[in-house]
Amino acid sequence: MKKTLVLGASTNPSRYSFQAVMQFKQLDIEVVAIGNKEGEIAGIPILIGKPGLDGIHTVTLYLNPQRQEEYYDYVIGLNPKRIIFNPGTENAVFIKKIREAGIDVEIACNLVMLATGQY
Repeated sequence: MKKTLVLGASTNPSRYSFQAVMQFKQLDIEVVAIGNKEGEIAGIPILIGKPGLDGIHTVTLYLNPQRQEEYYDYVIGLNPKRIIFNPGTENAVFIKKIREAGIDVEIACNLVMLATGQY
């Protein structure tokens, strides 16, 4: 299945990043979570920093454009097949860099994609 990195994960159940991690787990999609604080979502650890990761198919962003900048090289370096910009995360500069690296970009709501079978 499509191993997914949720970048901007939160332990707050009202946050969409939390809900996304929960849906991935419920759908048996391998998920990795990175946030600004360590924690856990239903047994999935929230990592901090820029850990070495292998086999990431999709990165789904839950960081505003200003917070994304420090992750540009890291995310592109993971060599995912696609990066999803959730509502409020759209970033023309980052999108340009991603496309130049040959990675697919989707501007969509990850939760809607999962709910409608478009993931």
